[in-house]
Amino acid sequence: MNEALIDHAHTAYRQAEQRAEQYFAALYEQTAKKTYVTKLTEDFRLWKKGHLPRYSWLSIFSKIRKKPSTKEYYRYIQWLNQTGRLDDYLDRSVSYMYMRDLGKPLDSPEIRVRVIRLAADIKQQLVASQEIRNQKQPPELMSLSGLYRWAQKEGIEEDVIWVINKLNAVSSHIPKEMNAEHAQRKLIKIMLGVVLNMKEEIDDNVPPAERAKRLGDAIRLGYSYGLTYPFIDDLLDSGALTAEEQVQYSHMIREALITGIVPELGMWTGKHTDMFHFIHSELCEAFTYIKGYQNPRSENTFFEQSYVFFHSQDIDRVKDLANANYTNEELYIPIILKSSSSRLIVRSVIRAPEDSGFEHRTFYYGIYNQLADDFADMFDDMQEGAVTPYTYYLKYHQQRPDLLNPFELYWSVISHIIHQVHHSDAATREVILDRAINGLKRCRERVGEAKYEEIMDIFDFNESTFLSLVQQMVQKADNVDFFDKLLRDQLVIQLANNRKEKEHFHDSIATIRQEINSILHVTKPSTLPIEDSLFDAANYSLTGDGKRLRPILTWVIGVNEYGLQSTAIVPLLRSLEYMHTASLIFDDLPSQDNADTRRGKPTLHNVYNSATAELTALLLIQRSIQEQSSLDKFDAATVLNLIRYSACKTEDLCRGQAMDLQSKGMPLTLEQLNTICFYKTGVAFEASLVMPAILAKAPEAEIAILKKFAYHAGIAFQIKDDLLDQEGNMHVLGKPVGQDKENNNSNFVSILGVNEARKMMWEHYCLAAEALQKFPRNIAFLKHLLNYIVTRDR
Repeated sequence: MNEALIDHAHTAYRQAEQRAEQYFAALYEQTAKKTYVTKLTEDFRLWKKGHLPRYSWLSIFSKIRKKPSTKEYYRYIQWLNQTGRLDDYLDRSVSYMYMRDLGKPLDSPEIRVRVIRLAADIKQQLVASQEIRNQKQPPELMSLSGLYRWAQKEGIEEDVIWVINKLNAVSSHIPKEMNAEHAQRKLIKIMLGVVLNMKEEIDDNVPPAERAKRLGDAIRLGYSYGLTYPFIDDLLDSGALTAEEQVQYSHMIREALITGIVPELGMWTGKHTDMFHFIHSELCEAFTYIKGYQNPRSENTFFEQSYVFFHSQDIDRVKDLANANYTNEELYIPIILKSSSSRLIVRSVIRAPEDSGFEHRTFYYGIYNQLADDFADMFDDMQEGAVTPYTYYLKYHQQRPDLLNPFELYWSVISHIIHQVHHSDAATREVILDRAINGLKRCRERVGEAKYEEIMDIFDFNESTFLSLVQQMVQKADNVDFFDKLLRDQLVIQLANNRKEKEHFHDSIATIRQEINSILHVTKPSTLPIEDSLFDAANYSLTGDGKRLRPILTWVIGVNEYGLQSTAIVPLLRSLEYMHTASLIFDDLPSQDNADTRRGKPTLHNVYNSATAELTALLLIQRSIQEQSSLDKFDAATVLNLIRYSACKTEDLCRGQAMDLQSKGMPLTLEQLNTICFYKTGVAFEASLVMPAILAKAPEAEIAILKKFAYHAGIAFQIKDDLLDQEGNMHVLGKPVGQDKENNNSNFVSILGVNEARKMMWEHYCLAAEALQKFPRNIAFLKHLLNYIVTRDR
């Protein structure tokens, strides 16, 4: 590497380090002289007036409505609203966010107006979600449909589609040694922080097009910067890499930050080779995007702050808990640097103008947040052998009387922020002390009363009056909860549940698909004087690499949701796949789509001939009817109703194919294409869902919801097919790509273009998801089916 560039990076770090040394010296002196105690004692005296419960008839009545656990997200929000606490809850939460994430002073009238406005917006959304939510199936905290609806409102659909695809790819490349939910949560948190910072920089009078452009940039920048948390910070801390890999990877990151150019991955061997190729590619793209967005001033700041962040992290990372000789400066100065620079980077990432007030407040605030996080994580960190001020004090405080007590320093930092940084501002005092007491309450709830007392004994710092006051507040103070903590907990729960549901979804598909494959074989009847090949041809088509989505859907809805016996609906499963396979055979004929490949192998008419293919398709249709008529575990009237419905849907399929054939080479309107699409694809989805509901004698209202879901899911499926025909991989798809273009056939891509087709697909995704929210049964499988439809590669 260029020596001058290395010297510049080291100089930037040394300058930041000198500032951190001065800050630490001030904190050390304040802690040693106990000057913070008197100030904080008075702060608590003023603060507690608004937080100790007042007993009255109203408060007694409120207790009747028992406070639910914060793990019950929607019930907890509802309780806050019903007891009149929601406004204060959101006010302190938004105020804290402005102070922590945006580095704003809370004594500013302008900021106060923004806090009130944002808190009111959040309340409106929370109350609305309470009013419309289904009691059996509450909406997700962060749904793809909700995200896309917000994107439509802001005019940034393409950016949100891009980031959804990116997040989906990241989630599948997180190594098992890492906590996947927390890695994704951090990435999402950083993205939200960057978007929030960008929104603060956008004036209310900015034209909508410019606002959309800047918000779209923020989403891409947020992802690009946030990617460093799971794929640099967490990855290096995870133990997933060997010592040699860690050195190689760290050197690569360091070189990129010093030179501004991401080095080639080079030779990389070991069990994570594929993962590293993905990570290197993503980080390279992210790095290039951020760099390309910068101007000369912000680029210089970005690289300097990024190097300070990475180098301070690296210094901390290589510390060994077995080393008993670290000084206080060695323990605290790197965390002052990494905790402040991580937020200072955001301003440069979005190319924000210089703001000395922001930099001042953010620099001094960082260590408070880091000490709070390290306190919460100290036992996990201890188990992993990580060196933090808390783990080091736990291990060596009895033999090292010179060590600073990190819990005492924490209170000293709080005093410094309130009085030196925010000039004794009452709003700052309120929010910071709320947060501090909330952190201790959460700790006590998490570890239990006995363990909590043990922790307090270890970190006692001989200020009994002050500590007694703190513990009194932990025991008695109320109204100190925060919305971001609730969101954090709920998001981790949702991500974990989604992962389990997704795994169950794919396991279920694999298991049911295997069962369905085992029942599809058509047995040839007794030998005739003249041999025919129809049954062999039918089995050839049935044994292809089909997805079996339709009978799988029927099995899930019928067995899992309506409680039908799996053995009783076997004829229906066969019927659906026979009918679907017949339709594909007809579609592929030279007189229709003239396809050469289907399900990864030559089409039937190419293996046999067109006449045999036509007759085989007719045979499978008749077999389908036979199977439906043999549903002998259900009453005759219900089966007759199902057959009547099936015949209508088969007629619709034929009409859809006829319309498709008649329109070949013709320019179609979107309305015409939607109609053809529904008749060709949507009705098959609908039949798969509705037929088991008919057998279960489901209410018409439920069937109507299933039909609406199927309509929009079917169109989304077809649009994805059209996108894959344009962009897909033939070897993955199992059929040629570009067929529609070659045959001059109108499809969603040819009519709308790739980008608008994607938007249309997501619009139908949203409409299907919104219909699903009204279905009074478990929707996990259908939700993941919908996600699969729009993210699949075949």
